[in-house]
Amino acid sequence: MTDVQVQARHIWQQYTIMHGDRQVASIRSDGTCTIYSDSFMPYNLYLEQSNEMDERLNNLNNFTYWCASRILTLDRKYAKEILNSIGARQAKTDRERAVISLAYHCLTLTDIYWVKGCREQITYDEINLFDHSLSDAFVEVSLRGKALTAQNARMIAAGDTAADVTTGGAAPKAWVRRNGTFYLLKDGDEKEVEAELLASRIARCFEAEQVLYEPFLYDGQKVSCSQLMTSKERSIVPMEHVEIYAANHDTDLHSLVRQVDLRGYCMMNIIDYLVGNTDRHWGNWGFLMDNKTNRPLRLFPLMDFNKAFLAYDTLEGSRCLTSPRSMSQMDAALDAVRTVGLNQKSEIRMEWFSDPARREMFGKRFSLLKSVSG
Repeated sequence: MTDVQVQARHIWQQYTIMHGDRQVASIRSDGTCTIYSDSFMPYNLYLEQSNEMDERLNNLNNFTYWCASRILTLDRKYAKEILNSIGARQAKTDRERAVISLAYHCLTLTDIYWVKGCREQITYDEINLFDHSLSDAFVEVSLRGKALTAQNARMIAAGDTAADVTTGGAAPKAWVRRNGTFYLLKDGDEKEVEAELLASRIARCFEAEQVLYEPFLYDGQKVSCSQLMTSKERSIVPMEHVEIYAANHDTDLHSLVRQVDLRGYCMMNIIDYLVGNTDRHWGNWGFLMDNKTNRPLRLFPLMDFNKAFLAYDTLEGSRCLTSPRSMSQMDAALDAVRTVGLNQKSEIRMEWFSDPARREMFGKRFSLLKSVSG
C-alpha cells in the first residue's frame, strides 16, 4: 500500500496550515477552524471561525480545494505518468488531489505554505523544496513521459517527490537543480520553444522585470530553460488567487494591481502586444510577495511566452486578458505607453526574426507604439 493510500484511509482530526515556521491556521475534521494570523493566510483560502454548520462545511470545501490546487492538474502532459511513478492514483476529483497533496505536506516551489498533521513534529527547514529537491532521475518522467525504471526509482526518496508534481500548465516541464539553483526546463513543440526564446530576447530590450528564457539541450532536443523566481524569501501569488482574496475582502482586484505596481502592469501589456502573447491568463501573472510580511512587493516577473506570435496577423492583436474592460491588446498597449512610456533600453535586431511575416508585423506594432511614446 502506498503512502497516498494510507493517507486516504486515515480519518484526520486536525491539520495546521503553516507559512514557513509560522502557524497560520488550523482546521479540524468537523470544519471548525482557528486562525492564528489573518494577515498570513493564503490569498486563495478563506476560512471562517464559526460553529455554524454551513460555514464549517464551507471551511472543509475551501480547504480541500486549496490543497488540491497545490498539486499537478491532469491537463498537463505526462501527468498520469508522473502520478504513477510516485505511486499515486490518477486523481480526478478535488478530494483525491487533496489527499495526494497532503501526503507531501502541500509543498510547492511557488511559496512557503505547507501543512502538517496535529501530531507531526517537523519543521519547514527539514522538508522545504528549496533545500530538499527531487532526484534528477525524475526529470525523465516530467519532461519526456518516460516511466521510471526499477533502478532509478530507488534513487527517489518518498519525501522528494513533491518537487515536480506542483508545476501547473499544459506544456511538459521539469525542475532541475544545478549548483544550488533551480532551473525550469520546458518542452513543447519546436515552434513553441522558438517562440518563447524569441519573445524573451525581445522583452529584455525593455526595462521590465522578467524571467529570462535561454535555449537548452535536453535528451538531444532543444527546450527553454529559466531560473526559479521564488525562494524562501520571495513567493508568488497568481491573479486567480488575488481574485479570490479581493472577493472575500470587498475590494477590487484591478485597484490592488494599480496600487501595487502600475508600471509593471503597463509594461506587461506593452510587451505582450509587441510579441503577440495570447496566453496571459490569470495564472500567468500576479504578485511577488515578501515572505517576511506576506505583503506584495510588485507584480512578479513576466513569464511564459510559449504562446507568443499567435493572433499575429492583425495590428490590433487578440483581446487583452488583463484589462478590467473589453479592449484589444493594441489599445491596452497604447494606454500603457501613454501612462509610463515605452522604456526601451537596447536595440531590437530584425535579423532575430527567421519568419518574414513575424518580422513585418512586429515592425508595424513597434512603430505604432513609438509614435505615441514621445
